[in-house]
Amino acid sequence: MPEFSFDHSYATLPEAFYSPTQPATVPEPYLIKTNETLADQLGIDLEFLHSSEAAEFFAGNKMQFNAAPIAMAYAGHQFGGWSPQLGDGRALLIGEVVDKDGLRLDVQLKGSGRTPYSRGGDGKSGIGPVLREYIVSEAMAALGVPTTRALAAVSTGETIMREEPLPGAVFTRVAQSHVRVGTFQYFAALDHSTPGNSYVKTLADYVIDRHYPHARDDTNPYQALLRSIIKRQAHLIAQWMGLGFIHGVMNTDNMQVVGETIDYGPCAFIDVFHPDKKFSSIDRQGRYAWNNQPNIGLWNLARLAEALLPLFDEDETIAIQIAETIAGEFMPTFHQRLLEIFSEKVGLPNSEKIDAFMQSTFITMTKNKVDFTLFFRRLTQVAGGANSADFLDLFEEYQAGQDWLDEWSELYDKDETSSSERLKRMQERNPIYIPRNHRVEQAIQAGMNNDFTLFHELVQVLSNPFEAQDGFEKYELPPLPAEEVRRTFCGT
Repeated sequence: MPEFSFDHSYATLPEAFYSPTQPATVPEPYLIKTNETLADQLGIDLEFLHSSEAAEFFAGNKMQFNAAPIAMAYAGHQFGGWSPQLGDGRALLIGEVVDKDGLRLDVQLKGSGRTPYSRGGDGKSGIGPVLREYIVSEAMAALGVPTTRALAAVSTGETIMREEPLPGAVFTRVAQSHVRVGTFQYFAALDHSTPGNSYVKTLADYVIDRHYPHARDDTNPYQALLRSIIKRQAHLIAQWMGLGFIHGVMNTDNMQVVGETIDYGPCAFIDVFHPDKKFSSIDRQGRYAWNNQPNIGLWNLARLAEALLPLFDEDETIAIQIAETIAGEFMPTFHQRLLEIFSEKVGLPNSEKIDAFMQSTFITMTKNKVDFTLFFRRLTQVAGGANSADFLDLFEEYQAGQDWLDEWSELYDKDETSSSERLKRMQERNPIYIPRNHRVEQAIQAGMNNDFTLFHELVQVLSNPFEAQDGFEKYELPPLPAEEVRRTFCGT
C-alpha cells in the first residue's frame, strides 16, 4: 500500500507535549478482527488488512508507513482528585491520517507497552478491555453517537499479570483527536509554574486550527472555542442518556475536546432503569451515575474554562465572568437536546409538557423496574399497531403500565404530525440491539479462552441496531438473574 502514509501535526508542537516512544514487541501477534469499512475510509489497502504483516503492525512489532509513535502528556481530575501528570501510560499515537472526506484522524495503539507516563505499570492490556472497547465503540458509532472508533484488535501471545494472569492484546483506536480537558489542565499548570510560558495558547491554537477553524473568525477565538466544546459535550451527554449509557469514569482526562465518547473502561448500558444507576467498581459514591452525568460534564468543562482563563482577558475578574457566562450555556443546551431526544423516543412533540411527562415516566419506570431499552422498543411497536401486551409485561404492576400507556396515548393522539412520521422518528431513535452488559461479558469470557465466535457475532448484530435481525432475537433480551452484570471494571 505505497500511497498510505501517516502525518504528524501534533508532533510539530513543543517537546513538552509528548514523548517519542516505541511500542513493545510481542511474541505471537494474532489478528482477531479488523474494521474493513473504517480502513477503507482511511485509505488502508484491504489486502494488507488481512495479512500477517498487518498483525505485526497493529501489535506494535513493526512500525510502517511513516509511523512515528509518541505518548501524549496530560493531567486530570480523577473522581475529583487532582493528578498533575497522567499522560498516555499504555497508549501511543502512531500518526494521523487524512481520510477520504478530508478529515484528519488520529491512529493510536492501546496496550502497546510502557511509556514515560506509565508510573510503574507495564503499559499492556488484557484481552478483555480490548474486546470491550471494540464492541462498544463500534456499537456507539452504529447508534449515531460521536465516538472514537475501532480499527483492529490483536492478541499478543503473551500473558500479563493483573489480579490474575490474562492473555494480552493491543487495540487500535481512531479518533478525531486525543486532546482532552486534562491536556489543557496539564499545560495550564505548567504555564503557572513557569511564568512566561504560553503552552495553553499553543494548544488552544492547535485545537482551533484543526478542529474548530470557525472560531478563528470570532472576536475572541478562545471564547468561541470553549463555547463550541461546551455545545458538543452537552449534545454528547444527552445522547448517552437517551440510550441508557453510563460512561462510568468521566474524569477530565477522559473528556475529549471534540465531543467524541472516549475510553470505554467501566462503561455500561442500563438494563432495569434507575436514575441513580451505576456499574463501575470504583465509583462507590455514584459520582458518574446515569443521572449525574450532566453535572459532571459541567464540572469538567469548568476545569477547562479555568485553564483557558488567561486567554479570555488579562483582568482575571473579567476573565472569570466570561468563563462563567459561557459555562452557563451548558445546562440549557443539554436540557434542550435531552428533551428533543426523549420526545422523539416517545413519539411526542417537544412541547412544554414533555419535560414533566418524562420525569413522570422515569418515576414510573423506576418503581416498576422496567428495562430501559425494551420500554422504548416495545412502545415503538405499540405505535406501529402492535398489541400492548408485551409492553405491559415489562411492568411489575400491570395497572401502572396501563395508566402510563393511557396518558401517552392521549398525548400521542393529540399530535397533528402524521402517525407515519412519528413512528419513523421512534424507529430511528429507539434501538432494538444495544451492547447489553451480559452479552459483552459473555463475548469477553469466551475470548479469554481464544474463542471469538461470540465476539464476532455480537459486533455484527450491533452494526445494525435499528433493524430486526432474524435468528438473533436473544440479543434483544435483558439478562436472566444469573447473567446480570452488576459491576464493570476499569481496563487498567
